[in-house]
Amino acid sequence: MNKVETKKVVREGYAKVAAQKSSCCNAANSCCGSTDSAQDISKKIGYTDEELNAAPKGANLGLGCGNPTALASLKKGETVLDLGSGPGLDCFLAADKVGRDGKVIGIDMTPEMIEKARANAVNGNYSNVEFRLGEIENLPVADNSVDVVISNCVINLSPDKESVFKETFRVLKRGGRIMVSDIVLSRELPDFIKDSVDAYVSCFSGAIQKGKYLKTVADAGFKDVSIVGETSVPVDEWINDPIAEGVINTLKISSDQAKEVMGSIISVKVKGVK
Repeated sequence: MNKVETKKVVREGYAKVAAQKSSCCNAANSCCGSTDSAQDISKKIGYTDEELNAAPKGANLGLGCGNPTALASLKKGETVLDLGSGPGLDCFLAADKVGRDGKVIGIDMTPEMIEKARANAVNGNYSNVEFRLGEIENLPVADNSVDVVISNCVINLSPDKESVFKETFRVLKRGGRIMVSDIVLSRELPDFIKDSVDAYVSCFSGAIQKGKYLKTVADAGFKDVSIVGETSVPVDEWINDPIAEGVINTLKISSDQAKEVMGSIISVKVKGVK
């Protein structure tokens, strides 16, 4: 797939997720999480009961692979940007941390997700959160206007990660920081996964190797780039997950092939400073 086709596939996939007709990526228990298990999945990847209960109903679809707001050291009055904000869970958690004098901007390229997030903001009475339709490779955000950029299992879906981090660097103020939860690889994926549309939308085939990911962040201009947390996918547990079985059947691969793929997938938390 070329970049245009890739974005179209991802947008369509997440439109279905927004309508709760499908599920997508998560690396806590499986690489896919159903909306029915969103609460349990989110707790496994670092969210507390207090955080999940504080967010508006419908803001959590279990799509992440970490809790970036927990590690971003957000302060009152800061402006926070969330790349790929989905229905808004991390934005609402960030809004509580930065307070009324702060601001949170969520960016998502899927109109259905933006609509859902805006409705959640109204239902939760969040006046310091704004959701904008846009692509993370070309952010609708002014230069040097943001204190912190967060993202949760989204950048792996972009076919142009270099542009994502360059844009992130552009919108951050001097001294601004990033805290990203994402999926990376310990080794290259086999071709039958790389070429799969289903694997791309499920966060497999869009991921790149860990070293290349960190280099991409550093090449965009960030300093002090490092991994502050790393978790491998529990392969045996994933293979026995009923949703994973659906992915295996869709891709028409064997359990051994699935184990090979999952053994190379890592959930990381990456930080950097402008």
